[in-house]
Amino acid sequence: MSDSEIRKFRVDELAQLETLLRLNGLPTEDCAEQAGNFHALFEAGQLIAAGGLEPAGDYALLRSVVVDARYRGRGLGLQMTDYLLQLARRRSLSAVYLLTETAGAYFVNSGFTEIGRDEVPAAIAETRQFASLCPDNATCLVLRLPRA
Repeated sequence: MSDSEIRKFRVDELAQLETLLRLNGLPTEDCAEQAGNFHALFEAGQLIAAGGLEPAGDYALLRSVVVDARYRGRGLGLQMTDYLLQLARRRSLSAVYLLTETAGAYFVNSGFTEIGRDEVPAAIAETRQFASLCPDNATCLVLRLPRA
């Protein structure tokens, strides 16, 4: 891949992000306000993978890690997740939370632990993604990050 470096999303690429999320059944309602928290991987100018890290106090919400169906099986989801978790570590965050309806086992295998939604800190519970965009039956997971 010629332009396979993960980079921060640009606002002018928002339509591509919304399309990729919609095609994969992920929420798009707050993409415009969260665009600055998304990172992207492109090939030949086409968005092939994306993910967001929404800061919330001493924590972050990992959100919408997605890979275009034509590019699955190449490890791009893992690459995006690792990139975002490294970003959280560089920011000295204490934990990363996420909600998922379909990828719980994947994230557990990546070190996350399932918790009850009532166990998350207020800063995470108050994010729009957590409070209203993800369904109540989504699995809640946390990865606690060691402090340097």
